Amino acid sequence: MQCLEDGLRQLAGGRLEQLLARSTGTASRGLLFGIGGTALLQSSTLVSLLTIAFISSGLIQLAGGIAVILGANLGATSGIWLLALAGQNVSLAPVALPMLVFGVLAGFAGGRGRAAGRIVLGIAFILLGIDQIKSGFAAFGGDFDFSDLDGGGVAGTLLFVTVGLLATLVLQSSHATLMLTLAALAGGQLALDQALAVAIGSNVGSSVSTAIVGALGGNRSGQRLALAHVLFNGITAGVALALLLPLGWLVGALARLAGLGDNALLQLALFHTLFNALGVALFWPWQARLAELLQRWLPEHPGSPATIASGHADDVVARARHLSGQALESVDAAAAAVSLELEHLGQRSLEVIRQALCLPADALHGAMPDTAALAAPPGPAACADADVLYRREVKGVYGDLLDFMGRMELPLDEAHQRFWTRSQLAAMQIVEAVKAAKHLQKNLRQRLQDAPSPLRDAYLDLRTQLLRLLRAVRASADADAAPRLDVLDREARRFEARFRQQLFAMVRDGRIDGLEAGSLMNDLGYADRIYHGLRTLLLQPAEPESLRALRRLAGDADAGSDTRSTR
Repeated sequence: MQCLEDGLRQLAGGRLEQLLARSTGTASRGLLFGIGGTALLQSSTLVSLLTIAFISSGLIQLAGGIAVILGANLGATSGIWLLALAGQNVSLAPVALPMLVFGVLAGFAGGRGRAAGRIVLGIAFILLGIDQIKSGFAAFGGDFDFSDLDGGGVAGTLLFVTVGLLATLVLQSSHATLMLTLAALAGGQLALDQALAVAIGSNVGSSVSTAIVGALGGNRSGQRLALAHVLFNGITAGVALALLLPLGWLVGALARLAGLGDNALLQLALFHTLFNALGVALFWPWQARLAELLQRWLPEHPGSPATIASGHADDVVARARHLSGQALESVDAAAAAVSLELEHLGQRSLEVIRQALCLPADALHGAMPDTAALAAPPGPAACADADVLYRREVKGVYGDLLDFMGRMELPLDEAHQRFWTRSQLAAMQIVEAVKAAKHLQKNLRQRLQDAPSPLRDAYLDLRTQLLRLLRAVRASADADAAPRLDVLDREARRFEARFRQQLFAMVRDGRIDGLEAGSLMNDLGYADRIYHGLRTLLLQPAEPESLRALRRLAGDADAGSDTRSTR
């Protein structure tokens, strides 16, 4: 299965991601993508993780992801049909061995030839696996009979549901569980009704595996979709168990009608298709309502960069919000997550710098504070320790961002490599601005508490200039920043030149001494580093063209969905 997945993903390149972004504009298109993608990749888990990655990165919406999950469960039935057809009383080794040789030789070709070889290897291993499992169960013969485990009635059914669930959790593949089930069924070690219960349990197990991965990712969007997967498979399993006898009768009737006779393997495949289709029919009308409930049950994590408070415990460290392991499944999903997290890091850094400069909480919002308000000595709440703020509010997010970028193992083209490098530099420059504010605070906080003096006035002037820059950066965050940069650069250069002239004039007039002038010069340098770090917020690294194309596709799909909904 791993060889098959790797080969198909390498062969598809970025087209799979583009198709996913394009296919979530309507529920029906999302369903078809889930069916087709799972049938092609033969892994509902892979499709689910890719969908979680896109939702976590903001590339698609939750409602579209739910439709893909429904389709993935329906598409997973194609695998059991293939396994059932391959599991007849025919030896598959003569077919698999030449494929194995071809796959190994193709692996030396590189590029698309290597990807094709991985696909052929995967198919060959599956065929050999089926043959070996059949031989293994045949060797047990009558010495191993699952009927000995059957307690009868509801208890016996639940026992085999649990077997299917646990086997899928251990093997991390419902296909592998169903392959074992088909082999046991073909060998006579498992009755048909027992196999039906195992199939139900394997469905629940696959969703639990996805839920564990989604929960570990820590991203609320991914957790919502993982919970939707669990709800779908859990409720579908409950309905299938309640209707097990009628469904079993229907499977038998349809098998006779289709000329399948008493072929237990194909009857199991038919049952698997029927109860997944039943689940899709049950959930289809409730997708929008389910998305609303999931957002209510799993709201966004509390706390905002605008509400950083100085009273938090020092050991409560802020962490990244938009990074998850699922995003690493796709290069473009990972790039989108990094873009969001850079914005988050910038917002937190902006707020930490505000507090390091001892500015009031509303200084960045509304009207510019007047001169008298800025000249007043700040209270303790407005001047929190910048070193504590850095360690608590910024360092953890920065570390998570670097760790995430370091774990990217997928091959990167030139555009993605350039984006990765620029993102690392941008994160470093933003953090350097916070560190500069931390150094500046040492003298600034002391001088703001002093009695009025030329030295205190100079620090007030420096702080007021930084406040103007902070407000300008924040105001330009949602607009096209390029026209603003030249204006801000000219303003910063004019201020620096004027400040230096005033500083040396105060030295000549004897209003400050050389030591105080040296401190002011150093702190002017820190102010310049703060500005250039803030400037980085307006120059976010350009996203790779493939990611911009995905955003356009997703935007067009959403716009098309909105247009149709108003008709």
